[in-house]
Amino acid sequence: MAIAGNFLSTTTEAVDPNTSGWVAKLNCTISLGSGGRNGDGVLAVRSVASGEMQARTVSSYSVVPWTQYEAFCDASGATVPERIGIRWLDAANTEISITWSLTTASASATWHRIAVGGEAPGTAARAQVVVSSTPAAGAVFSYYENFFFGYPVTTVGNLFGFNTESSEIDATAWLNELNSTVARQAPMVSWPVDWYLAGGHVIAMTASANGNASMRSTDRPAATPGVEYVAHCYLNPPTSGSVTWVELRFYDSGGSQIAATRSVLAAPGTGWYRQYASATAPAGTASCSIAAGIDTATAGQVLRVDTAVVTTAPILRAGSVLPYADASFEQDVAGWTVVSGVATITRSTPWGTYFFDGAYAGTITSSTATTSVIRSAKFPLPAGTGGLDFRTEVYSNVSAGGWTLTRGVRWYDAANTDLGLTSGSSAAIPTPNWWLLGNTFTAPATATQAAIEYTLTATSGSSVWRIDRLALWQSLPLTDVEAHDDTASITLTLRELTVGEYITIYRITPDGTRTLVRGPSGLISLVAITSDLTVIEDYEAPIGVEVSYYIELRATLSSTPGFRASNGITLTAGDANICWIKDPGQPQRNASFMVVSPPPWKRPITQAAYRVRGRRNPVVLSDVRGGLEGDLVIWTRNDAEAAALHWLLDSGNTLLWQVVPGIHETDLYVTVGEVALPRLIDQTDEDWRQWTLPLTQVDMPTTVGVAGSAGRTWQDVLTGFATWQDVLDAYATWEDVLFDRRIGG
Repeated sequence: MAIAGNFLSTTTEAVDPNTSGWVAKLNCTISLGSGGRNGDGVLAVRSVASGEMQARTVSSYSVVPWTQYEAFCDASGATVPERIGIRWLDAANTEISITWSLTTASASATWHRIAVGGEAPGTAARAQVVVSSTPAAGAVFSYYENFFFGYPVTTVGNLFGFNTESSEIDATAWLNELNSTVARQAPMVSWPVDWYLAGGHVIAMTASANGNASMRSTDRPAATPGVEYVAHCYLNPPTSGSVTWVELRFYDSGGSQIAATRSVLAAPGTGWYRQYASATAPAGTASCSIAAGIDTATAGQVLRVDTAVVTTAPILRAGSVLPYADASFEQDVAGWTVVSGVATITRSTPWGTYFFDGAYAGTITSSTATTSVIRSAKFPLPAGTGGLDFRTEVYSNVSAGGWTLTRGVRWYDAANTDLGLTSGSSAAIPTPNWWLLGNTFTAPATATQAAIEYTLTATSGSSVWRIDRLALWQSLPLTDVEAHDDTASITLTLRELTVGEYITIYRITPDGTRTLVRGPSGLISLVAITSDLTVIEDYEAPIGVEVSYYIELRATLSSTPGFRASNGITLTAGDANICWIKDPGQPQRNASFMVVSPPPWKRPITQAAYRVRGRRNPVVLSDVRGGLEGDLVIWTRNDAEAAALHWLLDSGNTLLWQVVPGIHETDLYVTVGEVALPRLIDQTDEDWRQWTLPLTQVDMPTTVGVAGSAGRTWQDVLTGFATWQDVLDAYATWEDVLFDRRIGG
């Protein structure tokens, strides 16, 4: 599995199929070991004598001075702990220095992550990755695999910078706030092979004396009033009984704290547990931070923290009006209350015992076989949606006893007047396992707020119902299509998909032909669903021809598919003298142009004629006849159109030539050869140009995805740099910003 953004080759990264990417640097020999997770191969480093041994990459990699980089790998060694470093080289490949990680706290044969981050020195031009351990004798092995070197890997949307999130550079991103000292450590922690956001260094807070102890981030990124945020990090408590917590804090423009939301970990042990805290930034918010601590700590107890993140709250269901805290139960029961009856509602405990999303679930318990009513807080509805349909859903698990349930929504107007309850019929809650329960309800015309309400009857004493990932949203069509004539594209919107299922999307033309539609990773065929809302922009739909979309959905790769189908839709044909030339993988380059003359097509063939003595006709051996070849002549009418065509052709990618029906041509995937662009009139002020584009028909690219930032935000861009000027200095064009192609990277 290639790690995204890795400067290292796949052979150097995975040490498969050989060790050609690595060389012994000091007191060691290297060989190909086995038992790796990123492929079977591993780098086996064997000491020649006692003392430090080092191995490094054969190649060096271009770096930009004063820019942050990260290196990590997985290590294994029962005898001696390890460290990893970035070796900085100048333009003459002379070593300037090595930025080392801390040495892992203990040796372990279990695969564990070692990592380091650092800023390239001012004279650095290149860098190498170095691994090191210090055995007490010869013939001692250390093993490594799953190597990465490149720009820091960080959580998409994190408001914090790389060092605050990871602590891979130093401990300066954290401050001992109360009764504590703060330091950086490198414990032996085993993370999944494809989890790249945690590992290496952690922040360790040590309680100075008995009592409460806390620390907080020194990083205070900007935050916006009215926006819902979530903070999370991995907590490693000193004991399972320790009261450890994470806190999301908000500050005003003067730096004064104006709000804090704490989420206490219900630890099942002394492992690593990701704990969430969420809240909406209050009026007056200018910035935010994250804090962690121990209540009633014993002197010397240590709380370790890794992967600190603050982002806007995740969308559990597109359009849902429930805040994350009320939908997920990750910190408490939020606004949920028992309106009547003996039932109680709490957060499940401990961490990871019951959950569908995150690590906790809401837990409703009834001590007797009686009826109770539970209700959420009131949530504002989207403007103008009174009188429309809304859907509710809840992930449900009966873990003890049994229940009958009536699901409903209680509505309120702008004056908080109760408009009554809309409910469905009563039914037994299904069991066992987790079930998704959904309903549709119509809001009163004057409704502006709503609360989810459940009427529950326990069928026996000590009945327990778990709920998680609740949602309430305006009901919209499951499948929508919309044509955009200005970009010659069709937007396909799919709602209420099931995360974790697999999707295949076909475009269907009137003759019944099915063509797979392109997505971010290539053609969408058995692609895992990662969001309940998917929006596909189809730039390859034919122009002037009605198309529809057929969507197959599978719970597993081998299961029988369900399906959806869209309505038919047509892109307006427009002027027959205009064609579109598109880049399937980079649609931002697409443009339309005036056609002077369509190609006079040829179909070349490779043949060899052999004339046999005494025979009138030759023996001819032929390969299959090739596709179409010909010169398309187009005009650009101004400098802007000429620049657009230059940009389109610059990549050298396979392109799609599209025309309207009726001119007796078909859409073709083509490559473009050498082009000429003379002016129509041989005068310096003439801006019309006539381009001759030599086209060669090729197959539709199947693995090319619609390139983009895959969720990358402007915040992600900025957190990697001190200022926006540094962003401008790091990229040659805004397109390079979009695709994170840095100068020298």
